Amino acid sequence: MASPFLASLQLSQTLGVFALFPARCQVCRFSRISACQPGKLGKVTRSPAVLVHLCGAEEWSRAHSRGRIRPESGGSSGKAPFIHLSTLDQVHLPANRLYRGHDDLLLLYIDVAALDSPVRWEPGVATDPESMLFPHLYGPLPVRAVIRVTAYRPAPDGTFPPAAGSHDST
Repeated sequence: MASPFLASLQLSQTLGVFALFPARCQVCRFSRISACQPGKLGKVTRSPAVLVHLCGAEEWSRAHSRGRIRPESGGSSGKAPFIHLSTLDQVHLPANRLYRGHDDLLLLYIDVAALDSPVRWEPGVATDPESMLFPHLYGPLPVRAVIRVTAYRPAPDGTFPPAAGSHDST
């Protein structure tokens, strides 16, 4: 069994690569370190080129006239404002949590390379699958970054299925 020092050395060498090429890694996704076993590196997956944002038809209409969607206020929590994004595989989770039964939702498909602000992968809520990280955009979402818009309708019982084109089979 590898020593904790060796495990941390291997992990720091892996993470150090990203520090060498910051312009290439505006969007990074790391598995939680706690999920790693001693002596084994956490799996680093490649971020998708396209993410999605859930919004209502009215919000999208307002965004067109403004040229962007603004981040939600951080409020009294002191957190920096951000825009919630998702992958196609996970978008049904926030849709069911926040918009169950809504029939006016749209999925905005976003070209990550066209974003001007950083995207950070952060934990969702306790009921999400362990170690699942969600992309958060820390800045405005420019309309020009939206490459496709589709309706996202719930099933008759009001729940949202996984998005079309996702690889999620649950």
